[in-house]
Amino acid sequence: MTYRSMAQCVADLEKHGHLVRVSSRVDAHLEAAEIQRRVHASGGPAILFDNVEDCRFPMVSNLFGSLDRARWIFRHTIDQVRRAIEIKIDPAAAARKPLRYWKAPLILWSMQPKRVRRGAVQRHQCRISDLPQLKSWPDDGGPFITLPLVYTESPNKPGWQGSNLGMYRVQLSGNDYRADEEIGLHYQVHRGIGVHHRQALERDEPLRVAVFVGGSPAMTVSAVMPLPEGMPELTFAGALAGHRIPIITRTGQVGVYADADFAIVGTIDPRATKPEGPFGDHLGYYSLTHPFPVMKVEQVWHREGAIWPFTVVGRPPQEDTTFGQLIHELTGPVIPTVLPGVRSVHAVDASGVHPLLLAVGSERYVPFAQQNRPMELLTQANAILGQGQMSLAKYLLICDGNDDRGLDAHHIEPFLKHWLSRIDWTNDVHFQTRTTIDTLDYSGEGLNEGSKVVMAARGEARFELATDLTGLAGLPAGFSNPAVCLPGVVAIQAPRCSLADQRRQLREFCAAIPPEHGLNRFRMIVLVDDSEFTARSLNNWLWVTFTRSNPALDIDGVSAELQDKHWGCRGPLVIDARIKPHHAPPLIEDPAITQRVDALAASGGPLSRWL
Repeated sequence: MTYRSMAQCVADLEKHGHLVRVSSRVDAHLEAAEIQRRVHASGGPAILFDNVEDCRFPMVSNLFGSLDRARWIFRHTIDQVRRAIEIKIDPAAAARKPLRYWKAPLILWSMQPKRVRRGAVQRHQCRISDLPQLKSWPDDGGPFITLPLVYTESPNKPGWQGSNLGMYRVQLSGNDYRADEEIGLHYQVHRGIGVHHRQALERDEPLRVAVFVGGSPAMTVSAVMPLPEGMPELTFAGALAGHRIPIITRTGQVGVYADADFAIVGTIDPRATKPEGPFGDHLGYYSLTHPFPVMKVEQVWHREGAIWPFTVVGRPPQEDTTFGQLIHELTGPVIPTVLPGVRSVHAVDASGVHPLLLAVGSERYVPFAQQNRPMELLTQANAILGQGQMSLAKYLLICDGNDDRGLDAHHIEPFLKHWLSRIDWTNDVHFQTRTTIDTLDYSGEGLNEGSKVVMAARGEARFELATDLTGLAGLPAGFSNPAVCLPGVVAIQAPRCSLADQRRQLREFCAAIPPEHGLNRFRMIVLVDDSEFTARSLNNWLWVTFTRSNPALDIDGVSAELQDKHWGCRGPLVIDARIKPHHAPPLIEDPAITQRVDALAASGGPLSRWL
């Protein structure tokens, strides 16, 4: 079965026991979001809220709450998409195995969007204030669309062939937006809509935009797919949906997805911005208020029986984790064809995705040179950082897969042990300073501004990875409570960070560690606000270390030195992962809402086992 509306998907999930219907009244203001977070954390089903306070539209969440459910939703098409990708990797495969690939022409046909004159989404009109006013975190600047499908077409090449479909968050009200007339549109560095925005600026004309909600779940996945620039997401959506995507086309207007549950149509003045945010985001902190494009609303449409899908983002793992897993399943085999020599790349979800990349490459050019020094790995690292959203990474840890054929970037703890036992801090740390990072990452010097570091490891294991705390007495004044996070890595509780003392405290700590001190048995030291919390789990360590540090500013080392502009250290590498004064605040739930959801859990209702 393939879906042409959210109602079809919901009915199918409910029929097969993958969805629970909640008929008791639920508030879209904070309550629905906290329910979603709890149900997702418990591995629960999709949830249909059909009695939303002050709103006539039902809401559904947790559609992609697990990888198994995502596979099930696309059970009739996902195998054919995989086979299409196999042909992309090896075009001769179709000739060698014609029975396996006999549906390939049908997939190619479904990848061509279909122009139509009208569609189900235009059945009814409403206002922005009629839509579900979902607010996920207490300090959010207003209600947001959290599964928006933002569609634009190139001003230089109108039509779906020059289109972009992306998931860029949309603020429905609050701040300085005129009620029912304006909404906020937030997009980050390296997003396809930016190309269209630039073209509109150059032409000095408004950029026409359509925001869709609902329709086929294939559209949602396609909006987050890291497709090559110039490849319309609508083509992938058709393959995954199993049918051609219908687009309502009218001269001088932006295309409208005919099967959407909701559509908001309007324009962006490419020179105008308004404050957008704050918003509790996927790094586990608020993204703060900044000027972003404002969309002037012209039409709001919805289909008969429309259902509003939503998700909640926050500190990983959340529902959007599944998107990354599904994307890896589908596109992982393509990586070696795009990045020669690279075997696997993993954007680590627990670190907020963009802060940390792990990669397995291969030294191929001089196999006769038996040495530990990374060579081609650095070329491959530069290629990775030049690819789409991977360019936003702050930390890239890359190893030579020839040293261990079983090494996989998606097996995080074994990868880190392999890397730590081989990397030479005097030679293998390479910085890029004053560059772009993720818009949502506040560890850098300013919005979109920060640094990157590539840390490469090659050769035989050369270093022991300490796991005990003996010999750690006599820490520098103000530093305490050492805790082992993983073999070779220790967290040290440090004084609270102040802007004036940030650099000085890090340098003085490194200078205060003599060669005979027990800390030198560790490969890495992380300075944190709470060492027990940091060491409690691998996910805690990943989140604290890589979301709260800016490589060029927050990395130092014991016995560090600078030679010919190359930095290195002979003792442990030290990362200052304390919360800094300029960092965004972490996400905390509202106690009153927590009590209300606790009461719902105790009521014996349909979600009680997952709350």
